[in-house]
Amino acid sequence: MKILIMGLPGSGKTWLGSRIAEHFSIPFWDADVVRKSYNDWDFSSAGRERQALRMRKLSELDPISISAFIAPLPGYVRHFFPDKLIWMDTIKEGKFEDTNKLFKPPEWWSVRIKTWIDENQLSKCLDDINHGIRDTQNFSKELIEKLDKLQ
Repeated sequence: MKILIMGLPGSGKTWLGSRIAEHFSIPFWDADVVRKSYNDWDFSSAGRERQALRMRKLSELDPISISAFIAPLPGYVRHFFPDKLIWMDTIKEGKFEDTNKLFKPPEWWSVRIKTWIDENQLSKCLDDINHGIRDTQNFSKELIEKLDKLQ
């Protein structure tokens, strides 16, 4: 089960992903950390495609994982092939003009986060999820439903 959190730089992808992952002890792959470990800061079309494929490969190491990266074009989302997609639509522009110009809204999403979620809201949301759920399909479905109710 691959959960992708995507959106513009500064939209809260890392904040949300790291907290969900920590709360449930799920692996979390952050694009900046992955780029740093590979020393690959190529943001050309080929570099972005390589990063999406790299993120996909890493996300498949575990039965369930969360990944966060910009995925500015629908093709990068398709390269990653997420089971669930969380779109962080909390800002209209990021700090990189080239990425702002390139960014296209996703063609589909499981949940679209349009307003900032504070720490208390998220904690309450995550605490309400049934920790007894063992299969990933039901877990991810319940997670998405709870996040959607925060909007």
